[in-house]
Amino acid sequence: MDAISSPIVVGHDGSAFADTALAWVLRWADVTGLPVTIARAWTLRTAPRPSTWEHGYVPPAADFEQAVRERLMADTRTLVSQYGTVEVSYATPRGPAANGLLTLAEGASLVAVGPRGLGGFKGLVLGSVSEAVVRHASCPVVVVRDSEDPARSDRVLDLDS
Repeated sequence: MDAISSPIVVGHDGSAFADTALAWVLRWADVTGLPVTIARAWTLRTAPRPSTWEHGYVPPAADFEQAVRERLMADTRTLVSQYGTVEVSYATPRGPAANGLLTLAEGASLVAVGPRGLGGFKGLVLGSVSEAVVRHASCPVVVVRDSEDPARSDRVLDLDS
């Protein structure tokens, strides 16, 4: 896939930081015409219980993945609906979040993450997933920080330089 049609990948763990990153990505995709892939990595420990869950029965992994996808779509529906012309797809890689995002980065034009996610310590500049993506991604990475300063949120990103 060439950079002109390669998707923008954004990690979304359900946190407010992830919503801020997703909003930034959707605005950028609206301007550039690039498709967006919203990603949420999961493990059996972090996945919501699928509808097929019953006491004494552990559903197949595909059921857990479907539950993750449904939760991801529900968590992002409001923001995505504000950008109806942006092509959006969803990815739910199984395993550690950093690994999933780095794999998706291999075919991406850009990866965006928040500075930290649900498990982040407030004193950290970057969470472990964001730091791993910044250090190891094979494409440009944007860390979208939550800012109420309009001067900061209107910065121009020049991907050609």
